[in-house]
Amino acid sequence: MESEELIINKKEKKGAWIQKTHSVSLEEVHRSIPIPKNASFMKKLLAFMGPGSLVAVGYVDPGNWATSIAGGARFGYTLLSVILISNLIAMLLQSLSAKLGIVTGMDLAQATRAAVGKKTSVVLWILTELAIIATDIAEVIGSAIALNLLFGIPLLLGVAITTLDVLLLLLLQKKGFRIIESIVIVLMTTILLIFGFEVVASHPNMAQLMEGYIPKKEIATNPAMLFIALGILGATVMPHNLYLHSSLVQTRRYDRSKEGKKEAVKFAKIDSTFSLTIAFVINSMILILGAAAFHGTGLHVTEIEGAYELLGPTLGMGIASTLFAVALLASGQNSTITGTLSGQIVMEGFIHLRMKPWIRRVITRLLAVIPVFIVTLLAGEKGTGSLLLWSQVILSLQLPFAVVPLVLFTSSKKKMGEFANSKLVKVVAWTATFIIVALNIFLLSYILLTGQDLG
Repeated sequence: MESEELIINKKEKKGAWIQKTHSVSLEEVHRSIPIPKNASFMKKLLAFMGPGSLVAVGYVDPGNWATSIAGGARFGYTLLSVILISNLIAMLLQSLSAKLGIVTGMDLAQATRAAVGKKTSVVLWILTELAIIATDIAEVIGSAIALNLLFGIPLLLGVAITTLDVLLLLLLQKKGFRIIESIVIVLMTTILLIFGFEVVASHPNMAQLMEGYIPKKEIATNPAMLFIALGILGATVMPHNLYLHSSLVQTRRYDRSKEGKKEAVKFAKIDSTFSLTIAFVINSMILILGAAAFHGTGLHVTEIEGAYELLGPTLGMGIASTLFAVALLASGQNSTITGTLSGQIVMEGFIHLRMKPWIRRVITRLLAVIPVFIVTLLAGEKGTGSLLLWSQVILSLQLPFAVVPLVLFTSSKKKMGEFANSKLVKVVAWTATFIIVALNIFLLSYILLTGQDLG
């Protein structure tokens, strides 16, 4: 087992901490954003705000659209409770992830490798890479579909065009990390405003809507509903986001003293809670739109393209479909940024393999593009819709491998000292972990025993 002792690296700016035998997480932007001292609460909060937005992006990627639209169209407002519970779990886990990064100076991948050793780390890296590829598949499909809907570009050509976002990311990275955060916030705001407009235009049943946030037994007893619920869970609580958040918080040059860490943890929690609340509102609105526009109309809408084609006629507004596609394109491009960063973090953290960001991005994108190309060629648009939904279920299956170590580490006084989870947080965190693991065991058991999915 590698030493977990943290030492001061005198070559780093103003006493930055790193783990023995490990480089710092995201070295090129590590502690690159200053935190003003003796400033007002609001100025400090604004300095800490940003990582939460990048994390929240993953909660509104195209995969969420597919699962939420399918859930709303098939089951009305019932699965709003799943979005609520998933988001509350996400808020808890992301706050633990941020705390781990701030207190230990390690991201989750680095901390996991230090605890389990080299061989197990390779296995966990492969599993995490599969989750990142699944996320990237959702981004590729979402962006390609948006280009097809807006400009009539064939899906295969759209998939090829999405590989060019490597150049976009490289350009953004050269402009500084704050620029990336600002662009993400603008795109998130665009998505929020578009769906706010479309939900109002769809005239949802407010009584049924509010009732939808109350969990119902049939979600667990109806296999088809449970499959969609697992997709929502996988699209909401995303494993790579836990690795990402524990690294992004270290871009801030906060004081490494006990008081400085307390302050950093407090502001990081505010940042992530606020951003994930916005993500929760967006995800709710996507499902509400699916329910209000399509449920009970006799229209069988399970895919993004179907929603686009029917949204305008159903709402009586041609612009509704165009805005829907614009928001989808913004969502796909937004998620591209965090997918690249997550890939870099887990590769460096688990197996200590460093490569240039553009090479890393090309490899990840090609691994996502190839299966999308094959499915599109063989099964067309229907196949890409199924692949999009299944990518979210894969994310759900990967969750335990990230969540269990996270809860273990942040509950350890040896690793966290006085920042270790309280008894209440431990109980809630392990309960959430149990729910995630139990649902995944059920899903795997059903598929293995019946040889079919739950759709």
